[in-house]
Amino acid sequence: MKLAFGFFVLIATLATIAHASDPSPLQDFCVAIDDSKAAVFVNGKICKNPKMVVAEDFFFSGLNKPGNTSNPLGSRVTQVNVNQIPGLNTLGVALARIDFAPYGLNPPHTHPRATEVLVVLHGTLYVGFVTSNPADPNLKNKLFTKYLYPGDVFVFPEGLIHFQFNVGHENAVAFVGFGSQNPGVITIANAVFGSDPPINKDVLTKAFQVDKKVIDYLQAQFWMNNN
Repeated sequence: MKLAFGFFVLIATLATIAHASDPSPLQDFCVAIDDSKAAVFVNGKICKNPKMVVAEDFFFSGLNKPGNTSNPLGSRVTQVNVNQIPGLNTLGVALARIDFAPYGLNPPHTHPRATEVLVVLHGTLYVGFVTSNPADPNLKNKLFTKYLYPGDVFVFPEGLIHFQFNVGHENAVAFVGFGSQNPGVITIANAVFGSDPPINKDVLTKAFQVDKKVIDYLQAQFWMNNN
């Protein structure tokens, strides 16, 4: 009896873990609202009274405007997720515009809650992602890369480290879709070397197998997010 119960718990747990995307809504919509007195709390947001919902709750304007790429990375991500469109709450999708100056970079990062699909509107991008650690310790993480041109589409699997780099002499523009209302972003360099408080230098020195002075230098840099 105990064995059967344990097996049932294991299956239930695995089923929960296997549900990797945002849960499906059980209602037409749940427009997010910052109101602690609201009655329903779903997917990290409080639901607006359906009787008070208006068309503007599902609307965002301005994605036709270029983002400011005057920064060290030479790129800018304009997010359109549940924080910009409250009506996206529980719907499991979001999007963004990425602008690149010549040789601009959207640095290696991950989206912990979403797969990303990217389409190039203008320019030439060099993009890629790296697989998770292989089961065979003798193998290395595999890199998949591609040069993209206007009209080309590329997919970055959920949670994997990826990047986009403008290799052209002119500005580039891409639009991306996400399989989450709030995909999240972890920019690798920022998280590792720019955390607050800083990660212990002994940890980073051992992890990267470099001299402590290298870690001191990297932690002293200005690490920015471009979104």
